[in-house]
This record gives sequence, structure tokens and C-alpha cells, in this order.
Amino acid sequence: MAETKNSPSIILVAETGADIPAETALRRGIEIVPMHVSFGAETRDDGSFPSEEICAYYERTGELPKTSGSMPEDFTRVFDAIHQRAPQAQILYLAYSSVTTCSYQSAQIAVKGRDYVTCIDTKTVSAGQGSIVLRAAQLLEDHPDWGLEQMLPAVEDLIERSRMCFIPNDMEYLRAGGRVSNATALCGKLLSIHPLIELLDGKLIATKKPRGKLSAIIPKLIRDYAQRCDLERSELWLIWAPGLPQSTCTAAEEAARACGFQTIHWVKTGGVITTHGGKGAFGIVGFAAKE
Repeated sequence: MAETKNSPSIILVAETGADIPAETALRRGIEIVPMHVSFGAETRDDGSFPSEEICAYYERTGELPKTSGSMPEDFTRVFDAIHQRAPQAQILYLAYSSVTTCSYQSAQIAVKGRDYVTCIDTKTVSAGQGSIVLRAAQLLEDHPDWGLEQMLPAVEDLIERSRMCFIPNDMEYLRAGGRVSNATALCGKLLSIHPLIELLDGKLIATKKPRGKLSAIIPKLIRDYAQRCDLERSELWLIWAPGLPQSTCTAAEEAARACGFQTIHWVKTGGVITTHGGKGAFGIVGFAAKE
């Protein structure tokens, strides 16, 4: 369980799909609930294995692993452990987008009879969710006297201003997962099309179809997305999946620096996100500036 300081009044909870490194969660006092990945008949906790295993399994078998959200018993175990350790604390669960997984619904089942738990849908995934959770953790560090009355509107503001998009290296994993047809995947490969996926009100929506090499698309995407979304320049989260070349990462960071971003956080996709985004996927997460 995560280390906590001075019996905090609020303890944050998120799923492994937020892609918060275990050591970061431990240091910031964030509790992590496992989502799950099934390799054939074997189901494993997301976060318990390197995400490279997703790619290796697909290349070896031609089949994608199956993902599933956190179960009610996963939340019950974490909620009860926190309450036993810190009975006076409120638990604030900041959920992976509820329209994409059963996790939020599972938490609702686990919450019954536990009036010390509050659930909020972040309406985003991966580093989108993770960035909200980490900013919430910073708010609690900056305002240790805050209760839910102060915390909830601050979190809702973060959710409202969160912006996230990602772009797969190709459509192969989307095809294997049944999200696009064989014909669409083949057409995308022949024409070098990379669908741009944006998180809009919790849903993953393909908004554009840029063409060309990902190494050329990504720097322009960073510039365009930062301007279009009027992102705060204090920090930016860049998501990478196994297989993204280092040269592309370097070009992405250079583009972000040129846009004026002061702090850049690189976030590696875990098992759940790698399964959906595929090998070599890339993403951007930031917060729209306050009006």
C-alpha cells in the first residue's frame, strides 16, 4: 500500500490504466487498483508485467490479449485496506473513463455501505487520467487542510480542462482488436494513414487522418494541438508505447520545448493501453489554460 504522510484527510485512488509508475504512486500516496489483461487462458494484473510482453505475445500468436477493467473485489480490497489504516480519511477515486471500461461501475458496487468513498469519472485514460490524479495529489500537498468541499471543485476543473489525443503507429492492433476492418487497416497501411484519436467527453473519437511517417507527423501534431487547445505551457505529458523510436521521441521533445513547454513528462503505456494503442503509439496530454 502507498505511504502516506501525517494521516491525510483525503486519499486518492486510481486504476493501473492511469499509467502512473508504481514508485510515483508510492511517493505521492496514491493507491492503485489493478485492471486486468488476459493472455489466452491466463489473466494477469495490469502493471505486474512489462508492456513489451503485449507486443511479444501478439507477434508470437497473431492474437491480441484481452483487457478487462477492475472488478468490485479489487476495489473492495483497496478501500477496506485504506479504511483500516486511516479510518478518518475520505477516499477519492478518480476513475478511468467510465464509457470505456467497467471499472467505474465496479467501484459503484464496492462503494455500497462505504460512505467514506467518493467516485469521480475523469473522462479520460492513460496519462490523461494520470495527470489529473497527480495534479490532485499536488493540490493535497499544497493544501493539507483541504476537505472534499474544497477538493471536488478543484478536481472538476482539472477534468474540464484536460486535453488528450493519441496516434497509433499503424492500424494493425486496431484491426486485431476488432476496432477497424481488415480493409480499413490495409488501406491505412498502403496510404500511411494514422488515425488521430481524441478523448472527447470520455469517448475515444477519431477526428483526423494524417498521412505520412509518424516521425514527421508528431512534431507538427504537438505544435497544432498545443495551439488549438490553448494548452498551459507549464507542463506536458507525452505518451509512448514500446516500439516508438528514440529519434521520434527526441523530435517530439524538441517540438514541445520549441512550443514553450517548461516541464515534459514521458509516460510509458502499461498493458491495457498498449493493447489498445498498439506498438509504437504516441500521445499528448495537457491542460487548457484557464480563461
